[in-house]
Amino acid sequence: MPLRRVAILGSTGSIGVNTLDVIRSHPERFKVVALTAGKQVDRLAEQCLEFNPAIAVVADADGAARLSAILHDKKIATEVLYGPEAMVTAVTQSNCDTVMAAIVGAAGLVPALAAAKAGKRVLLANKEALVMSGDLFMQAMQSGGGELLPIDSEHNAIFQCLPQQFTKAPHDYLGVEELWLTASGGPFRDTPISELSVVTPEQACAHPNWVMGRKISVDSATMMNKGLEVIEAFWLFGLSLEKIKVLIHPQSVVHSMVRYRDGSVLAQMGQPDMRTPIAYGLAWPERIDAGVAPLNLTQFSALSFTEPDLGRFPCLALAFSAAKTGGTAPTILNAANEIAVAAFLDAGLSYLRIPEVVEKTLNHIQSVPASSLELILEVDAQARQVATSLMSEMNI
Repeated sequence: MPLRRVAILGSTGSIGVNTLDVIRSHPERFKVVALTAGKQVDRLAEQCLEFNPAIAVVADADGAARLSAILHDKKIATEVLYGPEAMVTAVTQSNCDTVMAAIVGAAGLVPALAAAKAGKRVLLANKEALVMSGDLFMQAMQSGGGELLPIDSEHNAIFQCLPQQFTKAPHDYLGVEELWLTASGGPFRDTPISELSVVTPEQACAHPNWVMGRKISVDSATMMNKGLEVIEAFWLFGLSLEKIKVLIHPQSVVHSMVRYRDGSVLAQMGQPDMRTPIAYGLAWPERIDAGVAPLNLTQFSALSFTEPDLGRFPCLALAFSAAKTGGTAPTILNAANEIAVAAFLDAGLSYLRIPEVVEKTLNHIQSVPASSLELILEVDAQARQVATSLMSEMNI
């Protein structure tokens, strides 16, 4: 396998750290050429000292000055840049051939789209690239001529269960009938709904199976995360929404499944460890050691599956509705959710009011065709403003 040159967008987050862990074990296969982060300058500095990338990017000038000083003292020649445009530079000017797109939120959209247009192998861990601009992103991948490999554990599982010729042959011919996305149900899957109004951010972030960042942990608790994954799956795999199902699977051992017309169901199973899909994406079509412990099924007394209760998880219902509406509705959904979750984590918004903010924002802004990146970003900004105003009216 030739040496792959990797740029990691969001290297200090959970996905970025796990990506570097896999790369660390295979120095003969992978070279880190660009790392980007937001505010975690000290952690990024440690990564630069170890991996010596050509380019490192932070959010602002102050962070860049601090990072530059640290690296200069250690005689590391990494070029330090800052700001949104520099994220694109990390993709286009680092001589990378592989991009791990792992920036959480809408901030990751533009550099992920740049990677698609530039014909890179895009390892997509950023949901917003497809949620906000699915059609544009898939067009960019096609015109750029690169490879798109999903890194979310569920989409990666489906990718592994599909025939290799799936994207090149008619779906009907290959007999794929349904995609089943599994979900743990988060920390509140069995909590009485009457008790959810008083849950704390700490409780919402205490995921029972996965170690994740705060925002995505809350999305897992509300199952908005799964709703966004449904929209992702729609664009990634080209099946109608009616053929994309969600199942609650508390053990998080079966990461997703594909049902075929002949009655076969193929499932991808493994430990709940993101290094497995990351390693698969980095080395595809080969498989390499991900540093993950083997799965021992004898440790499980049972594997269970149930349909989600949309009354308990209204965010999942809102995501399905936005997906069916199409156009800019998923952009509005995502933006309002980001604002609401941030308010829950930092400003005292009640957990049960997260879906209320999202629904009111969706009702306030009319969906239009998502015809350009500029329009999508404009709608994103509008939705954030509306959601903030709505919360002000709700005394948040």
